[in-house]
Amino acid sequence: MAFHKANKPAGKPGEWFYCLKHQRVEEGPDCPAKNRFGPYATRSEAEHAMERVAERNDDWDARD
Repeated sequence: MAFHKANKPAGKPGEWFYCLKHQRVEEGPDCPAKNRFGPYATRSEAEHAMERVAERNDDWDARD
């Protein structure tokens, strides 16, 4: 991953992420990898990231 001078993660336009720290969607990304899910192909996919996490957790719990 490339970094800008201020050690900010560099991303590609059109890549979308969900930031766990700020609880928002970012294009880019704006935050470090440890604080985000993605990349997603669309903003909509990133907006629903936490719903997908909840669904997967429910599926895993049902298997246990």
